[in-house]
Amino acid sequence: MANRYKGLPLYHPRLWPAWAGVGVLRLLAWLPYPVILFIGPFVGRLYMLLLPKRRKIAQINIDLCFPDRTPQWRKQLLRENRDNLGISLLEAPLAWWGSPRRIAKLVHVHGLENLQQALQRGKGVLLLSAHLNSPELGSRLLLHVQPFMGMYRPDNNPVMERVISNGRRKWIQGLIPRHNVRSLIRALKQGHAVWYAADQNTARRESVFAEFFGITASTNSATARLAKLSGAAVVPFRAIRRKDGRGHDLFLEPPWEDFPGDDLLANTQRVNDLVERWVRETPEQYMWIHRRFRTRPQRSDPRLYPVD
Repeated sequence: MANRYKGLPLYHPRLWPAWAGVGVLRLLAWLPYPVILFIGPFVGRLYMLLLPKRRKIAQINIDLCFPDRTPQWRKQLLRENRDNLGISLLEAPLAWWGSPRRIAKLVHVHGLENLQQALQRGKGVLLLSAHLNSPELGSRLLLHVQPFMGMYRPDNNPVMERVISNGRRKWIQGLIPRHNVRSLIRALKQGHAVWYAADQNTARRESVFAEFFGITASTNSATARLAKLSGAAVVPFRAIRRKDGRGHDLFLEPPWEDFPGDDLLANTQRVNDLVERWVRETPEQYMWIHRRFRTRPQRSDPRLYPVD
């Protein structure tokens, strides 16, 4: 899809609404965390009201992944996911502009020694993550206790790209555009940790079709390739919002052993199995609004989502 903002000066009138939105985000960053938790569900409801297609996508995904659950259970999960999504939207400004003192109160880390020991090998670490609740805040919380770099997808809107990138660069060691594989490999070989998520739908030419919740899903196979090319360890990382309202639990699992193997499909399936385990533990905090099963195994297979 063409970028309708390409070539526009940063202060072009067409971008003024984006600048107004930035002003609102800066104000939201001042909200106390308990207030974010309180009003977040209302933001989630408004989001789904304004973007009904996203609600439909989330409903389709939940129905596909939990066919053995009752309709009532799935509807309740959709409501809880909507509320968590609203909280995540309000957590992003806190991640970009929140002070270290505010962030420190929200960090509850488990297994930091797994990452630190893997880094001592000197070959870099792939922080294998997923889109659970707020990747923005989860990453910022981990940065409070351990520096790392991150892969990201540049925003098409130049205002949001500038604001978000600047917000991230204040805390992170470095940002790597998601298609800049050469820079990623270089960072790993230099011994850095790099945040990396591989749980979203991938274009057919870049994917391996592996099972996710029993459904054949187009999956990014780069995890194994990157680990093999760089020699980096793979350390699974996730951030889970606590139910007591006291921030997030950060879990760093032991580095994967015997990875990557020679079978690319088996390697990719291992990634999907990890993410599925995480999602089953806290399904309300997963990004169900993403079209995870958009690319079908056969081009002739029927679409699962509303037409783009």
